Amino acid sequence: MKKKATARPTPAKKPAAAPAVAGKPPFSKILIANRGEIACRVMRTCRRLGIKTVAVYSDADADALHVREADEKVWIGKAASAESYLLVDRIVEACRKTGAEAVHPGYGFLSEKREFQEALAKAGIVFIGPDAHAIHAMGDKIESKKLALKAGVSTVPGHLEAIPGPEEAVKIARKIGYPVMIKASAGGGGKGMRIAFVDGECREGFVSASNEARASFADDRVFIEKYVEEPRHIEIQLIADGHGNCVYLWERECSIQRRHQKVIEEAPSPFLDARTRKAMGEQAVALAKAVKYKSAGTVEFIVDKNRKFYFLEMNTRLQVEHPVTELITGLDLVEQMIRVAAGAKLPFAQKDVKLEGWAIEARVYAEDPFRNFLPSTGRLVKYREPAPGPDVRVDTGVYEGGEISMFYDPMIAKLCTYGKDRDSAIERMRRALDEFHVRGVSHNVPFLAALMAHPRFVAGRLTTNFIAEEFKGGFGAAHLPPRDPAVLAGIAAVLDRVQTQRAAQTPGRLAGHVGIVDDRRVVMLNREPVAVAIAGGGSDFLIEVGGRKMEIETDWSPGDPLVRAKVDVMPIVVQADPAGAGWLLSHAGGRAEALVLSPRQAELYALMPVKAAPDTSKFLLSPMPGLLASVAVSEGQDVKAGEALAVVEAMKMENVLRATRDGTVKTLHAKPGDSLRVDQKILEFA
Repeated sequence: MKKKATARPTPAKKPAAAPAVAGKPPFSKILIANRGEIACRVMRTCRRLGIKTVAVYSDADADALHVREADEKVWIGKAASAESYLLVDRIVEACRKTGAEAVHPGYGFLSEKREFQEALAKAGIVFIGPDAHAIHAMGDKIESKKLALKAGVSTVPGHLEAIPGPEEAVKIARKIGYPVMIKASAGGGGKGMRIAFVDGECREGFVSASNEARASFADDRVFIEKYVEEPRHIEIQLIADGHGNCVYLWERECSIQRRHQKVIEEAPSPFLDARTRKAMGEQAVALAKAVKYKSAGTVEFIVDKNRKFYFLEMNTRLQVEHPVTELITGLDLVEQMIRVAAGAKLPFAQKDVKLEGWAIEARVYAEDPFRNFLPSTGRLVKYREPAPGPDVRVDTGVYEGGEISMFYDPMIAKLCTYGKDRDSAIERMRRALDEFHVRGVSHNVPFLAALMAHPRFVAGRLTTNFIAEEFKGGFGAAHLPPRDPAVLAGIAAVLDRVQTQRAAQTPGRLAGHVGIVDDRRVVMLNREPVAVAIAGGGSDFLIEVGGRKMEIETDWSPGDPLVRAKVDVMPIVVQADPAGAGWLLSHAGGRAEALVLSPRQAELYALMPVKAAPDTSKFLLSPMPGLLASVAVSEGQDVKAGEALAVVEAMKMENVLRATRDGTVKTLHAKPGDSLRVDQKILEFA
């Protein structure tokens, strides 16, 4: 059963709508050592506080939104992060050049690098975040677990020393008991993590986790801990000052993950009760005080089906999903971080932190969910966000016409919705996703919409295995059944009628060639015929589908990708993309191809053959653009189903490609070191 948050009678004040702050700002100028949406989000608070901002940028980001929105900008290097955003000396020099008094690191990049904080301190520049000793203590997963034990925080059973090799890993895994989680000590963002259920997976997972950790963090140490089955990922948001005060700002449920990366977050959790929430919050505060933590930070826990929780790690920075906490508390976490860094005390105590309503965040990424979530790059040909308001917030670092670069995380935006309870927040998210129009790159909005419509998600029965369990074999059209097929059929008929009416009004038509508008139509909805009767015109239509009557009102014009309509006075938004002679309609987590025909055309259409897709089963194709890191087989070799064939590296992640059936390798079409495009042949089977 879903738990509802305790609500105050008055609505929370949203950070985005907060008024300008009177008085002297904490700093006169802040440099944001980051890019994209988080840089823009920090600038928004700085602007409200009257603080000037400095953006740093690479070659790839010369025209980025965060550069356009800053008061000053400084070029810091080439496109690759290692040659720009990860260069401590370049950022320190940018501070000296611009006179920036403080640096906000955002998340990622240098946000949890002790050396960065130390370099800034040496230069007399304030780091808006924790001190170096806390970053070091909590940044190492092995050492942080030891500290957590000393602080009385519940921890997962495991081996907390760095493991030298795969065979030692197998011995330790057997001792702990399968399943186990193999994790990079310096890991984050899902990199350097593998689950193993048997010895073979443990050996392979150790090698892959070590390689990813070395590539991403220049640290290949890994450790092993017990993998909690039916787990939930729930984290506690903290804010602490430099005067010994620390409070927790409730929790966030982050269980909806794919490959250990968060997809949907919400606050509060639909699973926790008051007693567990309090215990987790108090343990998180105890850990923070043990390392004299100051600034915003997050303590992550894994929670089993009995609400028993275990410490995972502490993130010594602002989290990607911090907006949902801001929406339920009315606090601006970036403002609090800035004030704490300037030496201020927290203006509130634990008893003052109220929880009101419910908030959900969906991460909109440039990736193709229909092709195993492959990253997508290119120009945003169309970009239209849902209108912001008290129940909708969009944090983004892109704009229409801008580029999604291959060099960085492919996030387009964070879409957040707010409601008085969980059901309201979900319903608002559904409408907002319908209104989010992105073209030019592939994106995951259809997948996010499908999640919002999934009965198990709506019921709050979440685990970190949710996506793997509910979308076995990947995501496809089968996961997008129309929520209400009759409504989509009616909308399609209306679109056809509007276009027909416009064509009939074209001037200069020859006599005897006036179009005849037929009230009987057949809508081929995903190739299934649906008889529709339509009457009316202009903006008001009467529709009958299978004996069901409905009124549809819309001011849609041909060419508009969003159909804003009222169906029996209830407002809806349907995305309508041209698809041949018809449309691809998307609404409320459902999708359908719609072709509107006359009854006679429908009879003839039924006789047309369906073109079969080409057979590519004898080829191993690259599922993504990337580097062919290795090939594990040779020509003439027999392979078994499930056997590793090749490894493709993309965005510092290793992707092992396996045989789907037994066979013999006939020809190798690529060699290690080759750059691959999507669907490029790697090898061919006999």
